Amino acid sequence: MTMVLALGACGQKSHGPAIDLSDLDTTVSPKVDFYRYATGGWKAKNPLRPEFSRFGSFDAIAERTQENLNALFASMAEMKAKPGSVDQKISDLYKMALDSTARNEAGAAPLKPYIDEIQAISSREDLCRVMAEMRKYNEDFFFGAGVEADLTDSDSQIIYLGQGGLGIGDRDYYLLSENAAIKEGYKAMLVKVLSLAGIEEPEAKAAATLTIEDRLAAFSWTREQNRDMAALYNPMSSDAAAAAYPNLGLPAILETFSLPAQEKIVVAQPSFFEGLDKLLAETPLEDLKSYVLAHFVSGSAGALDDDFYEATWEFYSHQMSGATEKKPRWKRAMQVPNSILGEAVGKMYVERYFPESSKKKMVTLVENLRTALGEHIDALDWMSDSTKVKAREKLATFTVKIGYPDKWKDYSTLDIDPAKGYYENLRSASAWYVADNISKLGKPTDKTEWGMTPQTVNAYYNPTTNEICFPAAILQKPFFDPYADEAVNYGGIGVVIGHEMSHGFDDQGSMFDKDGNMINWWTAEDKAKFDAKGDALVAQFDEIEVLPGVHAKGRNTLGENIGDHGGLSIAYSAMQNAIKGHEPGLIDGFTPEQRFFISYGIIWAQNITDEEKARLTNLDVHSLAENRVNVSLRNFQQFFDAFDIKEGDPMFRPEAERVHIW
Repeated sequence: MTMVLALGACGQKSHGPAIDLSDLDTTVSPKVDFYRYATGGWKAKNPLRPEFSRFGSFDAIAERTQENLNALFASMAEMKAKPGSVDQKISDLYKMALDSTARNEAGAAPLKPYIDEIQAISSREDLCRVMAEMRKYNEDFFFGAGVEADLTDSDSQIIYLGQGGLGIGDRDYYLLSENAAIKEGYKAMLVKVLSLAGIEEPEAKAAATLTIEDRLAAFSWTREQNRDMAALYNPMSSDAAAAAYPNLGLPAILETFSLPAQEKIVVAQPSFFEGLDKLLAETPLEDLKSYVLAHFVSGSAGALDDDFYEATWEFYSHQMSGATEKKPRWKRAMQVPNSILGEAVGKMYVERYFPESSKKKMVTLVENLRTALGEHIDALDWMSDSTKVKAREKLATFTVKIGYPDKWKDYSTLDIDPAKGYYENLRSASAWYVADNISKLGKPTDKTEWGMTPQTVNAYYNPTTNEICFPAAILQKPFFDPYADEAVNYGGIGVVIGHEMSHGFDDQGSMFDKDGNMINWWTAEDKAKFDAKGDALVAQFDEIEVLPGVHAKGRNTLGENIGDHGGLSIAYSAMQNAIKGHEPGLIDGFTPEQRFFISYGIIWAQNITDEEKARLTNLDVHSLAENRVNVSLRNFQQFFDAFDIKEGDPMFRPEAERVHIW
C-alpha cells in the first residue's frame, strides 16, 4: 500500500539509534548477499519462537501493538462499563474469549440447532434456502457474494459473485500431486471436527467434501488469472445470472436479504460458475449436505472448545505453516474485540499510542514522495506525453489517509450480550457485518471509509477510490522514526509510501483512472512497453528457487513487485531531494545512500519456516522477504554505487538485464 523539511531530531532527545548496528551481519559482504548483510544480526537475535511460522519486522511491531492493546483490554475488564457502550462490548468480548472453561463445558452444543437444520434438508430447493439463510451470518458456501464499488462506476455499489469453496485455499493444493500430504491432513482435520460435533460417519462426509472440492479446484481460476481485472468484470442482471446458473440459488439469496432483482451484478469468473452449476446439479444431495456440514463446522471451530481449536491449529498452523506451539490464549482473546470492534479499538489505540506529531511528519513525507513520483513520470523515456498527462492527473488526485479515520465507525447497533454464549455473540456480530455490507447496495460509495483499522501494521492502495492509506500502527520503528535521519525514514516508510503510490500504476492499478473507474487511459504503444517491462520483472522472480524444486511465482506477485520497484525508485529520489544542500555525511560510518538501502533491508528482516515459505509461495501475492530485497535491489545502479558492487559480484546484475519502470 513528497519533501522539503528534514525529518531529523532537530535538537530533540534521541530515542535510540536510527539503525541498530547489531541488526547487521558484517561477516557477510553486501556485494554477496545484501539481505543477510542487512538483516543477519536481527535474525540471530530473533530466533523463530515455536508459536510462529514466520517472524519479522512487521511481526515485531504487531507484537508490541498486541501487548499495548491487551493492556487496554485487561484494564477495561476490571471496570464496570455502561451496558450498550463500546467499552462494555469490548470488555465482554475479551472476557468471553478468555473464558475457555465455559467453552469447554459447552463443547459443540452451540452448533446443534444449525447442524440439525442442515441434516434435515430434504431437497435441493431446501438446500438453497438453508445456504442462503446462513449467508446472513457470513457463512459462504461454494462461492462468495458481497457488495463493492462498481469497477466502471466507482461511485456506485453493486453485488459481486466470486469463486470460493476450497477449504485449503488454493486450487494447486488439490491438483498437484506433491500436495497429497496436505490434502490428507485437511481430510483428517475434517474428520476430527465432524466427530467432535457428534456427526455420524465423519470419514464418509469428509471424503465426500474432498471429492467436491477436487472438482471445484479443477475449474477454479488460477491466482494469475484472477489478477486480470477486465476478465473479472462480467456484469449482467440477476435474472440473467439466475437463468445462466439455475442451481446456484440466486433468487433465494436475494429473497433472504429482502432484495429486489438487480439490474447489474458482476460474475467474476464465469467458467467457474458454469462448472459449479453443473456440479450442484450432478452431485447427490447427501454429498452436498456433507460439504455444507464440513464447512460450517470447521469454520466455526475457532469459537468452540479447545479440542476444536487443536484440530484446526494442527492442520492450518502446524502442518501447513510449520508452527510448533499454539499462541497463548491472551493473544487469541485480544484478537476478537480487535477484529469485531476494530475502529473502536483503534480510537483507543491512537489516543494512547499515536502522537499527532507523527501524522504531521507523515503528511510531509507523502507530499515529498508525490513530488518525486511526478518528477519520475515527467522523465520517463518509454511513456508518451499524452499518457503522462493522465498519469499526472491520477497522481494529483490521490487521497491520502494517515493514522486514523476522520469519521469513526458507529457500532451502536452491534449487540454484545454477556448473558448469551460466546458463539452466539460472534454469530450476531457476523450478521451485523453482513447487514452493514448489504446496506451499501445502491448507495454512493463512502470514500471516507477505511479498509484497515488504525492498529493494523500494514498499508494499502484502493484503485476504486484512488487512495493510499497508512494506519497508525505501521508508523513505528523500523519503518518510521521521527528522530531518525532522512535516509533511514525514506528507506523505511518512504519506500512503503512509494510502494502504495506505485500500486496506482501497477499491472492492476494502471487500469483505473483518477476517479477510480476501470477506463483505459494509456496509448496502445505505452501499454505494450509497460507490459513488456512487467514481463521482464516476472522473469526475474520466476527464476528464484525458494525451496528445492519450488520456484517463486513472478506473475502472481507482479503487482507487489512493481510496488517495491517503484517504491525504491521514488523514495530514493525523494531522499536525495530532502538532503540536497545539507548532506549529513557519514553516520555510524555509512553514507546516506547506504543507510537508505540498509533501512530498506531491515524492514524485511524475517525468520521463516520452510513450510511457510511453500505456503506463501502458493497463496501470497507478495514475494518472500528475502527476494523483496535481493531481487528488487539488483535493478538499481544507485544501489551498486552505494556499496561499490561491480560485475562479478553476486549481487550485480548487468544493465541489459535490469528492469526500469518508474
